[in-house]
Amino acid sequence: MVDVRNAPAPVLDVAGIHMGFPGVKALSDAGLRLYPGEVHTLMGQNGAGKSTLIKVLTGVYQPDAGSIRLNGAAIQPRSTQHAQELGISTVYQEVNLCPNLSVAENIFIGRYPRRWGMVDWKAMRRQAGELLRRLQIDVDVSRPLADYPLAIQQMVAIARALNTEARVLILDEPTSSLDEAEVQTLFGVLRRLRDEGMAILFVTHFLDQTYAISDRISVMRNGEREGEYACAELSRLALVNKMIGAPADAAFEAQAQTTAADEGAQGEVFLAARGIARKGVLSPVDLQLHRGELLGLAGLLGSGRTETARLLFGADKADAGSIEVGGRQVAFANPRDAIAQGVGFCSEDRKHEGAILPLSVRENLILALQARQGIWRAIPLKRQQQLAGDYVQWLGIKTAGIETPIGSLSGGNQQKVLLARWLATEPNLMILDEPTRGIDVRAKQEIMDYVGKLCRKGMAILFISSELPEVLRVADRMVVMRDRKACGEYRRGELDESSVLRAIAGEGAGDSAQDTMREGA
Repeated sequence: MVDVRNAPAPVLDVAGIHMGFPGVKALSDAGLRLYPGEVHTLMGQNGAGKSTLIKVLTGVYQPDAGSIRLNGAAIQPRSTQHAQELGISTVYQEVNLCPNLSVAENIFIGRYPRRWGMVDWKAMRRQAGELLRRLQIDVDVSRPLADYPLAIQQMVAIARALNTEARVLILDEPTSSLDEAEVQTLFGVLRRLRDEGMAILFVTHFLDQTYAISDRISVMRNGEREGEYACAELSRLALVNKMIGAPADAAFEAQAQTTAADEGAQGEVFLAARGIARKGVLSPVDLQLHRGELLGLAGLLGSGRTETARLLFGADKADAGSIEVGGRQVAFANPRDAIAQGVGFCSEDRKHEGAILPLSVRENLILALQARQGIWRAIPLKRQQQLAGDYVQWLGIKTAGIETPIGSLSGGNQQKVLLARWLATEPNLMILDEPTRGIDVRAKQEIMDYVGKLCRKGMAILFISSELPEVLRVADRMVVMRDRKACGEYRRGELDESSVLRAIAGEGAGDSAQDTMREGA
């Protein structure tokens, strides 16, 4: 780790950055210093200005004022391509690649190796394989990127960034779609790059990851730089305090408050799935979802959590099993059938299955309700405006107005709009797949507080999250999944984080829990 006290100058020095949008002041006197041979983590709530600052550094936005110096020379990135040419390479939170192209093509797009004026496909595939093996990923680079799960696509995006002559590597939430083993693989790569002298700016909302990889931390709040700290000298409580501007003890106390339904408040079974399965994707699973109950699904990436949710919503077709709603067997041929039965689904993939970025907050919010009513029964504009205005107020969505493009909102506020989209349909069951992924502590708490209120009013909630403490805190019941099957079902208080991890690893009780559940069904 570089000792910044003795370093002559930062490789990247950003100072006095101001950036505004209509009705919103995004950055005010923001900045940071990034030295060679360090991992510098940028922390802050959603809306703190982190993403805007990164887009200024990478030429997406042109700041209203301020300076950017790279190796002592003033620069003004005009585009992401120009930023890469200058030596600043970025991997964004949402994978931004071409799924129809091969893995190798995605890594080298725009800079294909050539021979005799033609693309050297053999060299490209060989070099792509070498880059991915550097990340300890072994895949067929000639296959389309779409053939691989989101986690692999994220690693391909990182390999593409490493393929440039970057002096500064910016990683914006690169671990949001990775499981623990993949995170450790990435961190191993980052440590090697750091030891080679690369300057790395790492953006995350995970405190554990911050303290596992960081040398220094910069904190942003309300579009301003709150401060810059050595990681070893800043406690977790102090970090949370600086991020949210409230006493740290109060912040963690708020996090610890349960948002699940009151004990004994659960009602009748709304939806029962019996032996639903999909060949090669999910082994037979049984689930019961009660009104007024929050059921958590825990497990590693690829354990079958999202696959279960998609079968329950009709997004994928089951090969076996049955679903009952209100005691009557139903068949979901597509999501419209599920919506008609009172089921809503917030996908983990905000970019491709959630927000339509060019559309406004209002337009995004009414999509599911309009789909349920059909194209021949258009929702009157006045009603759309009323719905959007009400949910912006109820959920505390930070936006300049309901006609603001959703793409200009922070991740947390985008997620609130997507939650509002489904609430507008007045569902009886809400499936939430990673609803708090990539958003900050306070936005997480606000969303989960609202979900808790819905539960207490009688809504059934299926909640999927990679953050075990979050699932343990809010769930009335939990189903643990491993290797594409349910390996245990537990009630509140029967598990702690350590025992869940043992169950996921196959070292704890619960391996035959689904069999027991079936026998008693």
